[in-house]
Amino acid sequence: MPDSLSFTRRALRVVGKCVAVLVSCCAVLGIVRVSAPATTGPQGDPPGVERQLAFLRHALDGGAAKESQALFPEGYFFLHALYGLSRAESGMRLPEGKARATSLREARWALGRLESEEGRAPFSAALVPSYGVFHRGWTNWLRGAVLALQPAGARDPGEVRRFDADSAALGAAFDASSTPFLESYPGQAWPVDSTVAVASLRLHDALRPPRFAGTTRRWLDGVRERLDPRTGLLPHRVDPATGEPSEVARGTSQSMIQRFLVDIDPEFARRQYLRFRELYVVSPLGFGPAVREYPRGVDGPADVDSGPLPLGVSLSATVVTLGAAQVEGDAPLAGALANHSELAGLPVGTPWTKRYAFGLLPIGDAFLAWSKTARPWVAAVPDPPAATVSGWWRVPWVSVLVLVGAAVWVPGGVRRWRRARGRAEAAVPLSAGR
Repeated sequence: MPDSLSFTRRALRVVGKCVAVLVSCCAVLGIVRVSAPATTGPQGDPPGVERQLAFLRHALDGGAAKESQALFPEGYFFLHALYGLSRAESGMRLPEGKARATSLREARWALGRLESEEGRAPFSAALVPSYGVFHRGWTNWLRGAVLALQPAGARDPGEVRRFDADSAALGAAFDASSTPFLESYPGQAWPVDSTVAVASLRLHDALRPPRFAGTTRRWLDGVRERLDPRTGLLPHRVDPATGEPSEVARGTSQSMIQRFLVDIDPEFARRQYLRFRELYVVSPLGFGPAVREYPRGVDGPADVDSGPLPLGVSLSATVVTLGAAQVEGDAPLAGALANHSELAGLPVGTPWTKRYAFGLLPIGDAFLAWSKTARPWVAAVPDPPAATVSGWWRVPWVSVLVLVGAAVWVPGGVRRWRRARGRAEAAVPLSAGR
């Protein structure tokens, strides 16, 4: 019995040491992830994105888009759109020609999925434009990306004609509307969707003979008249008949609006971005930056877009704001948000793939890849705004990780100290204490 008990104690000590080593290694890995550069700005090649895209393509081939559709209203559409756009973004960093062949092939494949019956299924053909501004805007943006990957004199004529025709349909819908915010679904309008569509018209005018300057100008005038009165930003949701705000600006839509607005009007975009950063970017409990779903001082319910809102923070808005910061030249904020994704996203990598949260939610991987590859497509990269994030933001995280990594060794150290003290006391002769 004593031998069995002794064996059990030794085994427990071995297990305890293994756990301590594992926890310490995880703490060291966390410090590396929160410190090493995780994105490279609008011009660089973001680390790990090609492996993310390899994982996403494998997931899409395995039915991930259909699974996402069961979780989100546009899950099938968004997963393909973000994959295609991330491929295009990566390809635009390469020289023209054969180097872009893979990006062009994959972007075309994703575009075909957006235009399939499954891609159009959630949307109404009766809207103007058909299938609504959400579907038509994102599809037109990706179609423009496909053309942008090709040399100007070697673009596929059929793709050019389709881009011209779809852009004309969007332009006509905006010109005929009394509101700048077209419907995405019958009786429902979100300004973010119209922002993507107008950005696609600006992309058209950058790739083809310009024709939508007047449409863009009128759209901007209408937007300025209908800003959310509480924040001064584009509202989250509006009355589809008048375009008047019906819901306060929210982080999930704002993070995406800021990504596209720079290509529509850089000056207006900069003012909107600075206001958004002021009201929504926070450091909860000193661990920041992160992005609120509702502006400072306002709380509201979570939904399928925002996800859970611990301390008012939306993880999805935080990820997408990485891309918004990057297109605005805000490298300190973009870098900090990218480091947070490496720490909190629990990435698992192999030489061939990289996935976050163990690959359980590929739509999250798609948003992160799209954010890390962000760059303006029409406008030049703006001058950096005044920084609001310093390198000191890492200190709370590093401190906690160091404490966790060290704390697991404390019980063993205390036990060794007690044993050593007991042996020392036993070695003292009884007469020495008199």
